[in-house]
Amino acid sequence: MESYLFPFDSLICMLLGISFTVLFTLLLVFIIVPAIFGVSFGIRRLYMKSLIKLFEVSELMLSMSVILQRGGAEPEFDMSDIFYFCRRGVESIVDDEVTKRFTAEELESWNLLTRSNYNFHHISTRLTALWGVGVLIRYGFLLPLRVTLAFTGVGLLVVLTSIVGLFPNGRMKNYLSDKVHLMCYRICVRALTAIITYHDSENKPKNGGICVANHTSPIDVIILASDGCYAMVGQVHGGLMGVIQRAMVKACPHIWFERSEVKDRHLVAKRLSDHIADKSKLPILIFPEGTCINNTSVMMFKKGSFEIGCRVYPVAIKYDPRFGDAFWNSSKFGMVNYLLRMMSSWAIVCSVWYLPPMSRMEGEDAVQFANRVKAAIARKGGLADLLWDGGLKRGKVKEVFKEEQQKLYSKVLVGNIWPTFSYEQNIESV
Repeated sequence: MESYLFPFDSLICMLLGISFTVLFTLLLVFIIVPAIFGVSFGIRRLYMKSLIKLFEVSELMLSMSVILQRGGAEPEFDMSDIFYFCRRGVESIVDDEVTKRFTAEELESWNLLTRSNYNFHHISTRLTALWGVGVLIRYGFLLPLRVTLAFTGVGLLVVLTSIVGLFPNGRMKNYLSDKVHLMCYRICVRALTAIITYHDSENKPKNGGICVANHTSPIDVIILASDGCYAMVGQVHGGLMGVIQRAMVKACPHIWFERSEVKDRHLVAKRLSDHIADKSKLPILIFPEGTCINNTSVMMFKKGSFEIGCRVYPVAIKYDPRFGDAFWNSSKFGMVNYLLRMMSSWAIVCSVWYLPPMSRMEGEDAVQFANRVKAAIARKGGLADLLWDGGLKRGKVKEVFKEEQQKLYSKVLVGNIWPTFSYEQNIESV
């Protein structure tokens, strides 16, 4: 009996070996090699267009199911019909313009992701079956493929930057470092099936300046670094992230701060100024909001990076939420959970606009300069321009803001002024 099993086992092993060989060859030919040379076969663009057609079909099926359930007749009034409007009215009162920026934006149409529309419920068996097929594709095929690519990109980044770090400082080392970083980040971009459109590349950041961008997700770094090289700024981490940081800094002068150094504004400003003064070093990439906002607005920029007195290169990033929500709600999801959600989405589609460089004007302080840059980013990306501090995501309104409003109200009571005070004036006074 056992003699008959051996050929069968050998056949299974042979088929598995052939499958892995074919898969690795496809990855190498169609993903990794194009990433190395910065070219694309257009497969991701074709995939995106196919998804749009699929979403249109599912939306049509959803509409037809609703009509059929109603029997094609005029809907009769039911007392429960008003509950939706009551709920929306209460939400409009409770959900102010700040709080709603820290939760994922809700889509008007369904994109076959259960987390994309909170009002969706079972309507059609065919739609449910279509969603089930989508789950199998996303988790059974796309997720393993993307995880493989992610480990490949990160692994190559650690190994190759460590090797480049052995070279003496000079033009050759800088050249190799740029090529290694671009190649590895492009592989990581393909691990997310990211489809990125870059606009106005003639305005790309140059050495001796600071690149500032609105912040939606940790993958903002990968999105920008796959089109150009930057010096990263951040806190020193342990674990896998620490290994990556130590390897990267060997090949390129990134700026990592110890936990005790982050709150020392003078030390941070000096490290940044010293880096910018060396024109051979890469431009610094900074996200002045200090936290992730949900792809609908730009919130207050911290003034630190605008006090240095160098050229600032603004960049606007806008994600298309129809294919997958890129926003990271760090108070709700950990990094591993977030990355799993990203890699199980249909795709990450976004546009990046490079704006002309901006400098601080005469008589303009750091806060005014930061607000001017923020307004330019908001206009270009089609985002709401808000002056509120993104720190409200994790904390309460500062007492100084409350005191200003209390003083204002006391003046109104005694009849000195009428309440025309604006939040912008409050920010400037603080």
